[in-house]
Amino acid sequence: MADVPAIDSLKVDTIGAVRLLTLNRPDKLNAMDTALIDALIAALRSADADAAVGAIVLAGAGRAFSAGADIAEFKDLPPEQRHRVEHRSALTASLQLLLPGLSRPVIAATQGHVLGGGCALALACDMVVAAESSRFGYPEVKRGILASSVTPNLARQVGTKAAFELLVTGRSIDPARALELGLINRIVPDGQQVEAALELAAGLAALPARALQATKRLFYRTLDADFARAMQLAHEAHAEMRAEQRQPPSP
Repeated sequence: MADVPAIDSLKVDTIGAVRLLTLNRPDKLNAMDTALIDALIAALRSADADAAVGAIVLAGAGRAFSAGADIAEFKDLPPEQRHRVEHRSALTASLQLLLPGLSRPVIAATQGHVLGGGCALALACDMVVAAESSRFGYPEVKRGILASSVTPNLARQVGTKAAFELLVTGRSIDPARALELGLINRIVPDGQQVEAALELAAGLAALPARALQATKRLFYRTLDADFARAMQLAHEAHAEMRAEQRQPPSP
């Protein structure tokens, strides 16, 4: 955890074998600025490299999970500073790629606004536990901007028709509809989402680590592969696990 920037907008806690990361800008509905995204990326990498951590929970303080990108960060940005916008956009894209690539499972615990980049962040996690107050959506089109980094993963997970409707209407949906579309895994009463996510994460962390990590890795490797390639990857992963199990224990 020494490599994680110590900033007030991200709380880092360890509960047993679970690392809990909490977006902590409740007065801004946990809108993500550059510093928060930087810290979150570092905290996720640190958790994934910690042998004592078996699973990760990502939550938001206050009444929202995250309202998305902090549009106020660059409100009065002069033209010569436009590269800062591109830098944050690149960071956001790297975060989308990082989450499925981590070896530990990551569970989002959501409530209130789960919008724009906040919705993309939750969707990039492996599982989502949603409080009844959660509202999921991509309002970027209503603001005259493009939901660029969220589009590929959304279409991949919920299908083209549902993804297109969410993106072009900008309307938010409730947890029941999100569950129906496969955006989330379960719905819990408000105030219980973090506890439920921690319980789920603790159960995952108690599983044999090598099998759990290999399962996640294989899942994402086969997700976009054609069937023949996916079966080949599955066979290779099985053979690798069997070879490891035959290795004698270290003295």
